[in-house]
Amino acid sequence: MKLGFFTMPIHPPGRSLTETLQEDRELTLLADRLGFVEGFFGEHVTDAAETITSSLIFIAWLLRETKTIRLGTGTINLPNHHPAAVAAEVAMVDHMAQGRLIMGISPGGLLSDAEVFGNLDEDRNAMFVEAIDHILGIWSSSPPYQRTGKYWNISTARTYIPELGQGVIHKPYQKPHPPIVVTAVAPFSKGVTAAAARGWDPISANFLLPQWVKTHWASYVEGCAKGGRVADPANWRVAKSIFVADDMATARRYATDPDGPYYFYYKSLGTKLIRNGRSNLFKRDPSQPDESITIEGLVNDLVIYGTPDKVVDDLLAFREQIGDFGTLLYAGHDWADPALARRSMELMVEKVMPEVNRAIAASSSAA
Repeated sequence: MKLGFFTMPIHPPGRSLTETLQEDRELTLLADRLGFVEGFFGEHVTDAAETITSSLIFIAWLLRETKTIRLGTGTINLPNHHPAAVAAEVAMVDHMAQGRLIMGISPGGLLSDAEVFGNLDEDRNAMFVEAIDHILGIWSSSPPYQRTGKYWNISTARTYIPELGQGVIHKPYQKPHPPIVVTAVAPFSKGVTAAAARGWDPISANFLLPQWVKTHWASYVEGCAKGGRVADPANWRVAKSIFVADDMATARRYATDPDGPYYFYYKSLGTKLIRNGRSNLFKRDPSQPDESITIEGLVNDLVIYGTPDKVVDDLLAFREQIGDFGTLLYAGHDWADPALARRSMELMVEKVMPEVNRAIAASSSAA
């Protein structure tokens, strides 16, 4: 099992934007030094807590200071962008990254973003599909472009000057394009099936109960079959909120304190999702009333915390529950205590993942 990270991020409103951007930069540089294989960044425009407004810009900031880690958009919320702009910007950053870019895409889940961009009442799933079809069509065709759709029409036919290069959008560095991943939130996700059929791979969200995460594998298998490819667990990424400390008392305090970063994360995210009609993500039984969902319960259900030995056991139990997967994405949270946040990442690499992989290898040999 490989180790990467996924950060939305979510910081307490009121913290300095300058400081939180530097903190998320430092998280990435540390992950690169420690050997994390990849890292993904969310993007939202209208949220004081989710402070990265462009994952592509943020990645561009990091490329020269990182060595081996692959960096991914997590995600580009396609209804909020013009497809031609995304095609051009992703191609440029892919050349800057020289093969280290992963393209994460989604319809976007923050309703205030949808409102500010004028698509709150639109079918954003349909916009998402049209947008990525335009992007892939631009990359796979030659200018002048002449594409029509319900939401966007794209053309350079009237102004094309081939001998000067006017009217040309560059193609990506990776051929035919960077790997494409989609975030998976809904139980029994039809989006995962559709994405897998097109050759894309899923990231299962860290705020989903394990019993619902498990359903993504069946959706992925179904989609791969439709696309004529073999479903490989190595291509499934699963995000998880994890905190590791040298002693259990510190781990419990930092992970569960109502004034701590993990509690705040699930208070912020849980409140938004419940108000947006997504409370089913947090229910073992769909008939469970919304009022029964508490932040304490979300933290208890969705955060793995403890000493390295306990986290190893909990991760192996989590894997046993959902099935085999290829990359664990350590969820980034606010660094309320920078020393503890850094130490948790160090312990993940030095103590937790070697034991997890030893146990997986031993289990495979025994089978």
